Amino acid sequence: METLRTPDDRFDNLPEFSYAPSYCDVADGEGGVLRVAWVEDGPADADPVLMLHGEPSWSYLYRTMIPILVAAGHRVICPDLVGFGRSDKPTRREDHSYARHVEWMRALAFDALDLRNVTLVGQDWGGLIGLRLAAEHPERFSRLVVANTGLPNGEQPMAEVWWRFRETIQNAPTLNIGWFVQGGCRQQMSDEVRAGYDAPFPDDQYCAGPRAMPGLVPTSPDDPAAAANKTAWATLSASPTPMLVAFSDSDPITGPMGAIFQREMRGAQGIDHPVVRDAGHFLQEDAGEELAGHIVEFLRG
Repeated sequence: METLRTPDDRFDNLPEFSYAPSYCDVADGEGGVLRVAWVEDGPADADPVLMLHGEPSWSYLYRTMIPILVAAGHRVICPDLVGFGRSDKPTRREDHSYARHVEWMRALAFDALDLRNVTLVGQDWGGLIGLRLAAEHPERFSRLVVANTGLPNGEQPMAEVWWRFRETIQNAPTLNIGWFVQGGCRQQMSDEVRAGYDAPFPDDQYCAGPRAMPGLVPTSPDDPAAAANKTAWATLSASPTPMLVAFSDSDPITGPMGAIFQREMRGAQGIDHPVVRDAGHFLQEDAGEELAGHIVEFLRG
């Protein structure tokens, strides 16, 4: 597998994100290894909060949330998915698969870090990957937070805006990642913050991950990931693991899934689920402090 590694100086002087990265190697699935990055803060002996980002962002998305969770006494771990952030970037779209991304995050969380009593925070692909981990390794997780995400098995129709996004990001001659993230927000980002989202991608050679991910979402029942997701949904719906459903009020992509999680997940019953107001798909960017506060309260419960 051919990969690229974003030069370190691309990450210098990022606004509100001075965390030093850590790295580990995971098997790439083809006999080689990939370097996967994460940032971490908080007491090393505290139960971990594993926060997984989605497409086309990276752990920078959680920069306003990390300090709030750490101040409440939690150990916070924010990985970069393979193909994103400081993690290695396979250069071909075909190198990416749903199963591989689940395995790469499993290897980081359990083989490299040996995380236990995990609280998952998953948004967008962070939920698609993290919920698979929670279903397949329930002994590792104590709580789940779903935020503007889902677990599609190809039987549910996708929103028209998502189809337009997929078409654009797969076929645009060049990708301006910062503007894609801005398009999923209600609030206006500064030029400096938008540049932070561009940082992992010096040019289009580095963008195979962002281009590949929309095509990995199951959109038909015969998709390679559909059966595993259907099994994971059945497992999670019967699980007593507490689940906080913290969706925004203005996400045209995953918004309808909030009510479905609340209704169908056993672990979501009896919990006061917040709605994050005036926030779009990337609610961490629009209202990160508010979302972090809801998670802190959930963890106190």
